[in-house]
Amino acid sequence: MGIIRTDKWLEEEFDRPIKICEKLLPVFKGQSASKVYNQLTDFGMYRASRRTEEILNWMKENMVWEEVEGVFHEYKRKWGGPDIPIYLFPIGQNRSLFFRQEDKIKGGVSYPDKMFLFLSDRITSQELEALFVHEYHHICRLNKQTKRFSDYTLLDSIIIEGLAEYSVLVHCGRNYLADWCTMYSGAELDDYWEKFLQGNLDVKKSERKHDDLLYGAGRIPKLLGYAAGFKIVEDYYRHNHYATKLSFTLPAKKYLITEHTNTKKGRRK
Repeated sequence: MGIIRTDKWLEEEFDRPIKICEKLLPVFKGQSASKVYNQLTDFGMYRASRRTEEILNWMKENMVWEEVEGVFHEYKRKWGGPDIPIYLFPIGQNRSLFFRQEDKIKGGVSYPDKMFLFLSDRITSQELEALFVHEYHHICRLNKQTKRFSDYTLLDSIIIEGLAEYSVLVHCGRNYLADWCTMYSGAELDDYWEKFLQGNLDVKKSERKHDDLLYGAGRIPKLLGYAAGFKIVEDYYRHNHYATKLSFTLPAKKYLITEHTNTKKGRRK
């Protein structure tokens, strides 16, 4: 499978993204095109505008589909990962779940059987690789876990995000980590862990509270679950050897052993 030539879809239906989403219905069984589109816009998919058309033209001129294909084959071979379809679209310029207006360079979302990447014309090759590494790590871990995706808990989600971004640190370098990795200090995360997360680790993915805690909502800090997940994983690998393929299979609860020890002794700041 690999790269789906969404550039051809965009040439035909750029102004009608819901029509494009009709082409995605075979991989979103039981959902409507409008529901798929609303879901994807939360993670960065474009809305038709002059600006997003400029991004599309840049993506075509710079052969971004071919570039991502090369990165995919490199990591598929290196990690022994699954062969999944990858869909590329311009990134939206309206406010969305993760982005402020001024910093929307890239976005993505992964499922066990597919990946979506949303890109701007300001993304570098290194940033594109970092985005791919994060999303493909998700897919590799999802495919190696025995638990069904629908049964995931907040703990599973926190750890999968932390692991994906830790793989960016390992394979791309600290300069390419997401901003949320350093959004809060160690002391702040200790406090937030006890206040918001520790008692809710078994909340199911299907519950609204799960997303509130993972992404932030109301008095819950923005992207708290993501930031806590990276810190937990980073703490774990300060004391344990890192191997990418093992990180696909290690149970989420395993990473809390170091977290509990650090919390009692005072986590490293």
